[in-house]
Amino acid sequence: MRELIILGTASQVPTRTRNHNGYLLRWDGQGLLFDPGEGTQRQMIHAGVSATQITSICLTHVHGDHCFGLPGVLSRMALDGVAHTVHLHYPAAGEDVVRALVSISSPGVDLRLHPHGGGGAVAEGLEVRPLRHRIETYGYRLVEPDGRRLLPDRLAAAGIKGADVGRLQREGSLAGVHLQDVSVPRPGQRFAFVMDTAPCPGADDLADGADLLVAESTFRDDDAGLARQYRHLTAGQAGELAANGGVNTLVLTHFSARYDDVSGLAAQAGARAAGATVVAAQDLERVAVPKRRPWHPNTVPAGGAGLRD
Repeated sequence: MRELIILGTASQVPTRTRNHNGYLLRWDGQGLLFDPGEGTQRQMIHAGVSATQITSICLTHVHGDHCFGLPGVLSRMALDGVAHTVHLHYPAAGEDVVRALVSISSPGVDLRLHPHGGGGAVAEGLEVRPLRHRIETYGYRLVEPDGRRLLPDRLAAAGIKGADVGRLQREGSLAGVHLQDVSVPRPGQRFAFVMDTAPCPGADDLADGADLLVAESTFRDDDAGLARQYRHLTAGQAGELAANGGVNTLVLTHFSARYDDVSGLAAQAGARAAGATVVAAQDLERVAVPKRRPWHPNTVPAGGAGLRD
């Protein structure tokens, strides 16, 4: 199961229909909670999300709409008796704020703190890149390792079946047959999370080749002056980010309270997204990670990652 559960889509000011931020990525056996703003615990109830599903919490920065829900989430995890270790990733510059939020949570969760002060890997398959906001901010990317897709007709022609298929995958060759002879490359899927930022190289790196990109879209293009002032993206800039990265699906969120209707933001992003599917997120919506795209030899999309099969 790979899907994004959207718990909130508001920026600094929530509205009657939009809660503060909160996004749970279900990725195989993991549950990564991104930027739990105020009210996230209640939104989890509405979305049918159990606290036991959360294995990691990732904060982009320590502005309140991205982290003030942390004590409630941790307290709910303690109440529900979550026994597994929970990893909390956050910018090192936010250490004091994070420790204060953790200190007012109910005890009982095996919580491991992982501050980071630069771009790079922070856990297996999980990377961060610096963004350009008013305080230290990082975006996240989850990358599945590359693999290979087996071709049944070639396996049959080579006389390999049953348990020998697994042995071939583990050892790379069997009875003179090499794995590459009966398979094609299968680049790993990528998820990217780009929150409060002006356009910057870090955002470009995160979006590169993403199957699913969650990007803030705080302002309409005609409010670009406000976006520059507060270091946020406009809808069109989010669309350009997706286009430059060869993104499959772009999820827009973090909408300013000045917009009751966000369909115009989706239209502005779509006009510049170069064919990427654009979703204007709604609270409690679920978005599936797109299926792998057909693999074609010698074909590389704009983002530099091989087309998925």
